[in-house]
Amino acid sequence: MGKGIVGLDQAYQAVFVAALIFLAVMLILCLVRAIIGPRIADRIVSVNMMGTMVMVIIAILTVMLQEGYLADICIIYAMISFLAVIVLTKVYMGVYQEKKQKEEKEDGGI
Repeated sequence: MGKGIVGLDQAYQAVFVAALIFLAVMLILCLVRAIIGPRIADRIVSVNMMGTMVMVIIAILTVMLQEGYLADICIIYAMISFLAVIVLTKVYMGVYQEKKQKEEKEDGGI
């Protein structure tokens, strides 16, 4: 990580690599949850979780590689991920409301 003690730098490097591997495994598991569902809400939460984990991965890489521009990319990714989840939620709520109104019309017409 720079000009510190060599053993400490190696320990930090090992912790960062272990964290990246753990996050990669968790990211794959979230992708599986997003694919198999079973409900739309599960998929939306999974996509949100994947976005958060990608942000953490980028933040760890920022510290590991000592590249400041990656922090800016992380912030931009956070905004895009937030907007994507909001849009998905709005679309889901619109479809849910439409389905609910359709069911109410069918029940009231009988």
